[in-house]
Amino acid sequence: MSAAQLLNPKAESRRRGEALQVNIAAGEGLKQVLASNLGPTGTLKMLVDGAGGIKLTKDGSVLLKEMQIQNPTAVMIARAASAQDDITGDGTTSVVLLVGELLKQADRYISEGLHPRVITDGYELAKDEALKFLDTFKLKREVDRELLLSVARTSLSTKLESSLAEKLTPDITDAVLSIYQPPAKPDLFMVEIMTMQHRTAADTQLIRGLALDHGARHPDMPKRVENAFVLTLNVSLEYEKSEINSGFYYSSAEQRDKLVESERRHVDAKVRKIVELKKDVCGDDPKKGFVVVNQKGIDPLALDILAKNGIFALRRAKRRNMERLQLVCGGSSQNSVDDMDESVLGWAGLVYEQQLGEEKYTFIEDVKEAKSVTLLIKGPNAHTITQIKDAVRDGLRSVYNMIVDGSVVPGAGAFQVACAAHLQSEAFRRTVKGKASSGVRAFADALLIIPKTLAANAGLDIQDALAKLQDEQAEGINAGLDLTTGEPMDPVQAGVYDSFRVLRNCVASSTAIASNLLLCDEMLKARHMGRQAGPGGEQEDM
Repeated sequence: MSAAQLLNPKAESRRRGEALQVNIAAGEGLKQVLASNLGPTGTLKMLVDGAGGIKLTKDGSVLLKEMQIQNPTAVMIARAASAQDDITGDGTTSVVLLVGELLKQADRYISEGLHPRVITDGYELAKDEALKFLDTFKLKREVDRELLLSVARTSLSTKLESSLAEKLTPDITDAVLSIYQPPAKPDLFMVEIMTMQHRTAADTQLIRGLALDHGARHPDMPKRVENAFVLTLNVSLEYEKSEINSGFYYSSAEQRDKLVESERRHVDAKVRKIVELKKDVCGDDPKKGFVVVNQKGIDPLALDILAKNGIFALRRAKRRNMERLQLVCGGSSQNSVDDMDESVLGWAGLVYEQQLGEEKYTFIEDVKEAKSVTLLIKGPNAHTITQIKDAVRDGLRSVYNMIVDGSVVPGAGAFQVACAAHLQSEAFRRTVKGKASSGVRAFADALLIIPKTLAANAGLDIQDALAKLQDEQAEGINAGLDLTTGEPMDPVQAGVYDSFRVLRNCVASSTAIASNLLLCDEMLKARHMGRQAGPGGEQEDM
């Protein structure tokens, strides 16, 4: 601190006030950018990168990660909101809105001379009470497909156009239910998301099996196999160089021919064992098929032998697909063709190849009990596919959250209105003493930003819609906002649900961010904070 600052405390006070105003302005600015995205009637944002790439989205997480934000306060809010998405899968826009409104409400009281510490104390009291209220407000529910459909629909409708959200809802719900094996939590990594630039977004489908992004490498192989035994291999069926440095020397063409013939016999012997296994399990029954999926290569001569015996063979399959194949079809992966029998084989009702332009795809479907499924996202262009992919990810997480939490929260702003009324009730106000009551009041007013923004994005009168919701709440009815009519509705009957853990994290993280920013009274330029002095006094990486 300089001597001039010590001699002029007013200038110091003004400087501290300016730092606080910068934080508040940054929070409100970010809130205004994302506010129009909230809810099913929110608008889209177009992101354009330096190379001219375009992305259309209303997903708050995508926006905050892709936008170029310069203000350090806004960057801090964006990172914290993105962490909300990483933890719960949704609620990013709500966090930004709530942080911005908490800062705005605090500014009203600070401008009247109240210290930021008093406001943050009130925020902490209100946050604790809001989380307790959320525990009583949530609805305990068993895992039910109809309920999960409503949860997924609520999540998707905030990211996609309503008809497309309706189309994707059952696919996403069934994808999670297919891999859900209680009492274990569903593993969303068992739902593979695959994209295909083809036809329209409405053609996106759930494949209860596996989709491979390549096809058979021989023209005579069958393109469609039913009632197929599936052999998963990690065996080289081609001539290969040894893994160690070695060489073969020959002095005549005859010796070279013998060398090639010897190598060919070795590969042919392995192929014959596969053919013999096929004959053992299929016999002469034309209704039974045989499919080989190999992680390593198959040379043209080996492919020709397999094709002549009616075997559908894929080579150089990706490792992750090989692991999923066993979860989908059963059986076990073989590292050798010796001692194989029917017990190592999986089974699929249908295996077929589809060609789109120059690309080939292989679909393995109609399996008995798929422990892994594939969501095949289709769309006419890259940005449509990306938008659907982001929305599908959030939809899967919303269904997962409901299964893990065993509860849901009435949506459409019902919780925020009810919680604000509870914080301003006489019973709770008696427990809050002193100036902290101003912080509680500011917190309650800030919660109403969610129903206000929902009404604004639907083109409704904000004050009129909020007044109707508060009137219903005063009569003891937990009502949400019908965005079509502007009238209060029962969110449970309408099937509009929020995720319990999303709301819980939203309230907790928003309060923490806003409190930290309010208590920040100075912005200073720092040196490299990711590095510190080493033992010799030189800088070293952490």
